[in-house]
Amino acid sequence: MAFPPDMPLPPQGAPMQGAGMAPPQPVADDPGPIPSDFFAEEPDSYQTNISSETQYEIRNKIQKYAAAAKENIAETLDEDQLNKIGEKCKHSFDIDVQSTRQWRQEVDQWISLAIQTRDHKNFPWNNASNIKFPLVSIAAMQFSARAYPTLVPSGDKIVKPVVYGVDADGSKLKRAQRVSKYMSWQLLYEMCGWEEDMDFLLINLAIMGTMFKKTFYDPHCEKIRSELVDPRELTINYFAKSMDEFQTISEHWFLYKREVIERQRSGVFIEADLGDPTMAAFDGVSNVPTDTEDIPYFLVEQHCWLDLDEDELPEPYVVTFERISGKVLSIYPRYFPEDIKVRKGKIVSIKPCSQYTRFSFIPNPESKIYSLGFGHLLGPINESVNTLVNQLVDAGTLSNLQSGFIGKGLRLAKGEQILQPGQWKQVNAVGDDLRKQIVPLPAKEPSNVLYQLLGFLVQSGKELASVAEIFVGKMPGQNTPATTTMASIEQGMKVFTAIYKRTYRALQEEFGKLYYLNSKYLDYDTMVSVLDEPVNPQDFNTKDYNILPGADPTAVSSTERLVKAQGLMELLPLGTLDIMEVTKRILEAQEHPDWEALIPGLKQTGQATPPPPAPDPKMLAMEAKAKIDQEKASMQADLDQRKMAMDESSAEGKRINEQAANADERQHTAVMNQLEAQGAQAKQEIFMAQERQKAQLRAEESKAKQQAAKSAPKKK
Repeated sequence: MAFPPDMPLPPQGAPMQGAGMAPPQPVADDPGPIPSDFFAEEPDSYQTNISSETQYEIRNKIQKYAAAAKENIAETLDEDQLNKIGEKCKHSFDIDVQSTRQWRQEVDQWISLAIQTRDHKNFPWNNASNIKFPLVSIAAMQFSARAYPTLVPSGDKIVKPVVYGVDADGSKLKRAQRVSKYMSWQLLYEMCGWEEDMDFLLINLAIMGTMFKKTFYDPHCEKIRSELVDPRELTINYFAKSMDEFQTISEHWFLYKREVIERQRSGVFIEADLGDPTMAAFDGVSNVPTDTEDIPYFLVEQHCWLDLDEDELPEPYVVTFERISGKVLSIYPRYFPEDIKVRKGKIVSIKPCSQYTRFSFIPNPESKIYSLGFGHLLGPINESVNTLVNQLVDAGTLSNLQSGFIGKGLRLAKGEQILQPGQWKQVNAVGDDLRKQIVPLPAKEPSNVLYQLLGFLVQSGKELASVAEIFVGKMPGQNTPATTTMASIEQGMKVFTAIYKRTYRALQEEFGKLYYLNSKYLDYDTMVSVLDEPVNPQDFNTKDYNILPGADPTAVSSTERLVKAQGLMELLPLGTLDIMEVTKRILEAQEHPDWEALIPGLKQTGQATPPPPAPDPKMLAMEAKAKIDQEKASMQADLDQRKMAMDESSAEGKRINEQAANADERQHTAVMNQLEAQGAQAKQEIFMAQERQKAQLRAEESKAKQQAAKSAPKKK
């Protein structure tokens, strides 16, 4: 039988969900014919003319792999095999934990600095000053506040696929728009908590330097999930080369005895005697449970390589085992049947399905897996600042609340003498005896040198973290030019821009995993319901490379978007830009809610209604000339009527009428001159409009000629 196109991904995340697995499907005795395209991926290096015996052997093995994707392989292995696998996985996990032991200890210190944990302090005296200066906290919050709205923009355009190749009919662009809209909907609405995880990721990424996301298909809820994974709960060898080149990667989690029994009875785990859990299992790891009365089991989900078919070529699997005993509870493959490469009748490689995505803050010269964060960079400075602040406060306490010695010869009542402000007490001693018998303990005021050193360290920390006053909302000096302020902001943002690019790279990798899983498990009915338009089954085709999903690399601050939009408006009079496209970008930069509804026809049909055609310049000129001629005729008729009335009046009236007529004639002359000037201006504007139309036509003809030249077949 042939492989179904919707073969499910091995349920790597199944043990964490606690639901039952689908029952294994029986394997047919005759595997059936090999699909016609099985050997067609790389015809130059993969042989297609294989003997029937070899083909049968390969089909049988691949069919066995396909069936194993739905069952716990640990059920088919004997106890000796499981013990060997458990010991091997346990040994690899212990080596990886040992390589990251120092890093985990440092992370705990950085987290303590960031959340300003206050431990009891009894030096130099009990309950001495214990101030935690929030240097790491300020740097992390400032980065998160700037990165979160930039990396997770408002609206439904988180995913922005990139179109490759020629798109003459626009089909690739339409496909990219469908993919973008649907994947953005998946992240925001179907994956509950994805945006909240990104918020949590960014602030912890700034502190610890490394965070992980796990993208996988959950067969129990029948949905693709993307979960945040704390780096303290994911163990990779500290000196591993990359996330793609590792021998083992282990995620550990805690399950109580009740939860383990539930998974065993549901078929997720096999029956195994784990004994009673102990606190010794948590040695060398962080996030240890504090409830010692009900201790959970320490389980490890390890992505590793095992040679279960004994062909000397290990296959990628996910093994879940208990840390202390090494008892194996489940084994699931982490590959698809089509990921198996065959050459000359032998399986030469199996491509594993990668689930984890690494987010990096600043590269670490020592490790390519665990990056640097503000905790590593600012931790020593922050601890020094804490020491200086507490020393200054303790010195002020000693200086303000004096202490000292009282001689035995002074006749005072035993015990403490408490004085209230404005209170005077009588004693059986003269003033000279008091001065001699009471000796205060020498204590200096807080040191000015320590205060200056404190300011130097705080300023150095802010420069290292790029947290200058201008970035935290404080206004620059009154005489600072605006260009200088913008240049300072741009220069200060260089460090964060580099971090944004690393985060974009990780987001693109995460979206690529989501795109790949959609190609396997997409529910087209859901996609049609979300988009309200017909979809193409090839929208998530991973073979053609016409479009690839990625994060939006052009996302910048709202101020920069508005400045760029204003620049487009200034270029509109040239007549070389599309007015509708410029309008869309301006509205999007201004972040108007539901801005598509402002453009006629865009929200209903997806295409903007074209504006009415521009009026003919000749018609405009004729209308303007007719209006001016009409006003001239009206003025001339009024003047003739006044002259006739003047001729009929008396001599005195005639003289008065002549004066009025002269005044009217002067006014008429002024109005006529004004109308002639307006007519000349209208002609000039008509001439300019005609010239712009001619220039636009010449540009369109030139563009059409260039496109025709490009599309024309090249001469041999």
